[in-house]
Amino acid sequence: MPSGQFKVVVTDSVFPHLEVERRILGEIGAELVALQAHRDEELLEPVQDADALLVCFAPVTGRVVEAARKCRIIARYGIGVDNVDVRTATARGIVVTNVPDYCVEEVSDHALALVLACARKVVWMDRRVRAGRWDARDAVPVRRLSSQVLGLVGFGKIPRLVARKAQAFGLRVLSFDPYVAPSAMRELGVEPVGLRELLERSDYVSVHAPLTPQTEGLIDEAALRWMKPTAYLVNTARGRIVDEEALVRALERGWIAGAALDVLPTEPPPPDDPLLRLDNVVLTPHVAFYSEESLQELQRKVAEEVVRVLTGQPPRYPVNRVAGVSA
Repeated sequence: MPSGQFKVVVTDSVFPHLEVERRILGEIGAELVALQAHRDEELLEPVQDADALLVCFAPVTGRVVEAARKCRIIARYGIGVDNVDVRTATARGIVVTNVPDYCVEEVSDHALALVLACARKVVWMDRRVRAGRWDARDAVPVRRLSSQVLGLVGFGKIPRLVARKAQAFGLRVLSFDPYVAPSAMRELGVEPVGLRELLERSDYVSVHAPLTPQTEGLIDEAALRWMKPTAYLVNTARGRIVDEEALVRALERGWIAGAALDVLPTEPPPPDDPLLRLDNVVLTPHVAFYSEESLQELQRKVAEEVVRVLTGQPPRYPVNRVAGVSA
């Protein structure tokens, strides 16, 4: 096939290179155009003649979708598609795909690492030692992990693996997910409960829900007040599921003991974000997805989806239904 038969725009990426995509897309003669867009205005012109979009975190709004007159597929680097206007894409006949099994191992590991960091006060003690203190009494109180409860908000692929790993440490696991049958939880040794009961009983609450209109702000002031004053909130899902202003009040006023967050409503946080000054907060820079293996697998699967759609094959991981395209 002649070079340049297809134009594929990478709206943005966090990868060291795009050689995986170039190799796979090069097999169908596609030209790869790599951008680092942070606003939809930066995409309106480049996408006009694009046959496909590869999207990481850039906002692919309705304006961008409407501007992409030739586009046949928008492939999301990851699981969530909350930064893509799927409704407009569907109306335009554009397939939207994701990678539903992406970074399941990595995020489940990271969530549990944050739970363990809270349980053993690892970051807090590190800060104290670096400040010149060497006193084990600074850790008081620490409780035995096997006597505690982990509550999972959501019960998809990632939290199911978190449950299995947490059970190996002796944690009792609860879960709230209105879209999953209680029997599916019980089969894995997880107790199904309502959200309020989960928050009231858990020593660690780990958020794993997708960001939707129903889950945005789910962990609000009322939810945080239901939690134990000795409990910790862990979030490796999406920042806007947690009401940050309410969380700051909860941390400052002792409604909960602390939080460990890989995601924030605004990323990166502004320098005056109050979470940055609180000692009872552990922060990581939206890195739960990362391992060398997960990135290579992600880049390969996204590029392969584009190839499939542009060559008339059905996508493996569609998130919408488009006339004339079947999974």
